[in-house]
Amino acid sequence: MAGGDNQVHGTVTEGFEGVREAFAAVLDEARDAPEAQLVVHVDGRRVVDLWGGPGTTADTLTGVYSLTKGAAHLVVALLVQDGVLDLDREVAAYWPEFGAEGKEQLTLRELLAHRSGVVGVDGGFTTGELADDRLMAARLAGQRPFWEPGTAYGYHAFVIGALTGEVVRRVTGRSIHEIYEERIRAPYGLDFHLGLPEALEARYADVLPLLPTPQEAEQLAANAAAPDSVRAVAFNQNATTPTDLVAFANTRAVRALGPTSSGGVGTARGVAGMYAAAISEVDGRAPLLKPETVTKFARVHYRGTDLVTGIEDAFGLGFEGLSGRYPFLGPDTFGHSGATGSLGFADPDSGVAYAYTRRRFGFPTGVGAALENHRLAEAAVRAAGGR
Repeated sequence: MAGGDNQVHGTVTEGFEGVREAFAAVLDEARDAPEAQLVVHVDGRRVVDLWGGPGTTADTLTGVYSLTKGAAHLVVALLVQDGVLDLDREVAAYWPEFGAEGKEQLTLRELLAHRSGVVGVDGGFTTGELADDRLMAARLAGQRPFWEPGTAYGYHAFVIGALTGEVVRRVTGRSIHEIYEERIRAPYGLDFHLGLPEALEARYADVLPLLPTPQEAEQLAANAAAPDSVRAVAFNQNATTPTDLVAFANTRAVRALGPTSSGGVGTARGVAGMYAAAISEVDGRAPLLKPETVTKFARVHYRGTDLVTGIEDAFGLGFEGLSGRYPFLGPDTFGHSGATGSLGFADPDSGVAYAYTRRRFGFPTGVGAALENHRLAEAAVRAAGGR
């Protein structure tokens, strides 16, 4: 039992006491302090604001890994909604250099669904390249795909934001970071950053490593990717210095540049606030996304075996397909998990915007949302349905 070190802090609105109880149970049962935050909005109003762990407060900023993909692809969804981007146009029509090595017919829709086959590069990336979307895009343009583009799905762990971001840059002349800051982060005052300003560094708390049992360590070693596998390429384990996920987030250059696949920094308040703004009226502002745009991006475009991870998965356009994994969520739910076990999503059916962030990796490590998200999110949706 974790005991007093994992005391729950924060508030819940009347009717959401069950969410607090679920969060307290998660902290109490954890072998190692997950250092977690949990925030829920319903119809644009914050109803749950909780945190726990001896080194975490409501304002603690930490690396959120692939939760960043949700911010990046909210920008892409806005540009599609605006008519700036066409999902069925070839990527090479926007970005001519990409039309090499058999990639010329790949559409933006297929790219967003993680079907390009370009999950990394031969020889891997340096940390400096992984931190910089433009450097990655320059190398990815001429890279041979690792399967025939458009024919299969495989998680583009480190590169999807660089690929879609280069399309955005070629069309608008601006980066995803700039558009996110102008249209999403700044107007809503979100504590979720694609590029952490130096002035906020004092609030950053390092991501904490997994502390595996001997049995877990043995299982991790047995499941390690072969150096020449597609999985190794996708997670940059084929580089001269294979990427260490903990060290990656805790590197200032990564936080400063905010690569849009994996380098965002935020709080659960910031992530939940973003998803609330996407589907609900907030501070008198209309929802960022129209219902038809939500459906277009949220509905599953691929379901089956991921060629990178080898697990069964489902993906929409830029967002994970979550309703199959969590049956209590509506079919238009969209969001993304992060490597420490974090999860953020918006469910238009219930009006719930949810964010659970962890500083410490859980076991198994780096495979998406931690198991506790099921009970936390279900408690939130149940409470929202009874409000």
